[in-house]
Amino acid sequence: MILLLTALAAAQATVPLTDYAEAVTPPPRAVTAPAAVAPVDEELLRALEADAPRAPEGGEGAAAAGSPASALNPDIAFIADFALAAFSEHDPLPTGAHAPQENGFNFQQLEMAIGSSVDPYFRFDSSLLFNPFGVEIEEAYATTLALPWSLQLRAGQFLTRFGRFNPTHPHTWSFVDQPLVLAKFFGDEANRGLGAELSYLFPLPWYVELLASSTDARGDATARSFLGDAEWEIGGPADLQTTLALKQFFPFGDDWSLSWGLSSAFGPNATGRGNRTDIYGTDVYLKWRPISTAEGDAFVALQGELLHRRRQLPGDLLSDTGGYGQFLWHFSRRWETGVRGEWTQGEAGDPLDPEWTSARKRYAAQLTFFPTEFSRVRMQANYDMPGWREAYWGAFLNFEVSIGAHGAHTF
Repeated sequence: MILLLTALAAAQATVPLTDYAEAVTPPPRAVTAPAAVAPVDEELLRALEADAPRAPEGGEGAAAAGSPASALNPDIAFIADFALAAFSEHDPLPTGAHAPQENGFNFQQLEMAIGSSVDPYFRFDSSLLFNPFGVEIEEAYATTLALPWSLQLRAGQFLTRFGRFNPTHPHTWSFVDQPLVLAKFFGDEANRGLGAELSYLFPLPWYVELLASSTDARGDATARSFLGDAEWEIGGPADLQTTLALKQFFPFGDDWSLSWGLSSAFGPNATGRGNRTDIYGTDVYLKWRPISTAEGDAFVALQGELLHRRRQLPGDLLSDTGGYGQFLWHFSRRWETGVRGEWTQGEAGDPLDPEWTSARKRYAAQLTFFPTEFSRVRMQANYDMPGWREAYWGAFLNFEVSIGAHGAHTF
């Protein structure tokens, strides 16, 4: 028994803490048939039951914590974000649902993440958002684990995998707010919808994934370039949003890696039957992390996205472009800093943004301290330059805490 417990303790001690930075390689995918369930070691099971805490006599908790039944419980995490903000302009322009919007204290979000394997064939993940106005289902979807031919399917409500930034949650962002072009093209809460996605992992020497999804094109905060808040009856596949994306990953030795993607989204817009919106984008993420040296906690990352939108209107055609680029330096295990620059074009006569008649630029700088992997304190300054009004400053102090089990983030 002593040898058994010693081995278990040693195995636990070798498991590293989840780094707040992303993994160096993409997450593996289960593309083969499910393996047979290993037989249970009866002696080990009896030892674990003997060491498990006992419920009080007569108590209602039949399954004590640490019992084998607890392995069926899903992973649950809560992540809370708050910010103290100060603007030089009394009426700052909105930059997304989770960004600080006014002087003083801002409640950005409380996220409840739930995830677990259902069985050898499916996994379930969901994200519930709590705010002073109510509860919102951000994501709730099932993912297959054992489809043949390197295929994977997920169905439910999810963030579309357009580009690099859109499918991420605020606790993974490198800045307090989201890029302007994402909020302008897709909405304050990122592009998501109820639907299905099919992806294929190519059998190539480098990581290549092709995916296609079909989702609901309605939602002012999630699909504003498409149907938005219009009362539109779905009559067929042409009334849905289609997203196509190609994801590639190139490891250049132990320390360098590159992720590059191409994305597109197509669907109807609310200006009339037959009018369509097309959005195209490309994204790149270059990362240097010297894991082969003593400086393995540090890394440098460059990230950028460029998007182009084309919309049909009654008797007109509007096109606009926007993008951002950012540099991030994680110079120790607990500290990082970064800068970001953005530019988003404006068009006269745009029914979605009638005031956005010229280009808007914004620059940001941040300094972040991670007391542990479960907390974060971030200071950020923005300089916003909308072409149709006076420029203004914004300063933020963001505080984030998390509890519970939460899965690793993708590269």
